[in-house]
Amino acid sequence: MDRNKVKLGIAPIAWTNDDMPELGSENTFEQCISEMALAGFTGSEIGNKYPKDPKILKQYLDPRGISICNAWFSTLFTSEPEEVTINNFIKQRDFLYALGAKMIGCSEQGNSIQGTKKAIFYAKPVFTEEEWMKVTKGMNKLAELAAEKGMKVSYHHHMGTGVQTPEEVDKFMNMTNDNVYLLFDSGHLAYSELSSKACYDVLDKHIKRVAHVHLKDVRMEIVNEVKKNRLSFLEGVKMGVFTVPGDGIIDFQPIFKILEDSDYEGWMVVEAEQDPSKANPFEYALKARKYIKKNTGI
Repeated sequence: MDRNKVKLGIAPIAWTNDDMPELGSENTFEQCISEMALAGFTGSEIGNKYPKDPKILKQYLDPRGISICNAWFSTLFTSEPEEVTINNFIKQRDFLYALGAKMIGCSEQGNSIQGTKKAIFYAKPVFTEEEWMKVTKGMNKLAELAAEKGMKVSYHHHMGTGVQTPEEVDKFMNMTNDNVYLLFDSGHLAYSELSSKACYDVLDKHIKRVAHVHLKDVRMEIVNEVKKNRLSFLEGVKMGVFTVPGDGIIDFQPIFKILEDSDYEGWMVVEAEQDPSKANPFEYALKARKYIKKNTGI
């Protein structure tokens, strides 16, 4: 891969989990970004311990050579009036713009079950046609708002949401404009379909509109246990369903090849939420960095 076009980041969720703040509550913001830099990453997404003032946040990031590449944004098109999401989005856009970020990753959370106790494989929402229209029409508007600042929006397909399966990703992409991009997440596709093949198929099909990449591996024995025992998404996370590239069942070489062959330009971000008391985040960051360098040369 071309190191001038592809940059490597890592998400702070390995140090402190936003959905379950008790996981990693002992890890400080300064420790998190320092260990990111020590492990060889130059980008980060936003965590709940990060300062909310862009100027203050940059004072911590700049000396460590860390840039903000993206931040999660929850759209609420299925549960709230459209203007609620639009107003929240403008605030998020302007915050990220002040930090120099070019990407805003979005996920529809109006009827998501990812933060609930519901069985992740059996209670996920299925959008009605009206909801599909609300979500895709809304995302088209967000893309235009992002473009005002020279930024892009990417949609994060996610377990427990209405855009989880390959078929749902296809429908979303078909119903949105070309300036609505895909945030490709290897782990969520393998988790959803119990197969790494889904990762390759979706990436290959939509590569021209992939603008941000999450590198996440899964432990399939835990995926199977989550499904068998009708467990929730967060229960699976605590059990260790996710891990860093090279530590689970996904062979990332086909993913890297598709990205390289398409001349992908953007961020690849390691995002592998685990319980940091069981999986030391710095050790796993080093493991991920070593694996990526071995398989991509960057």
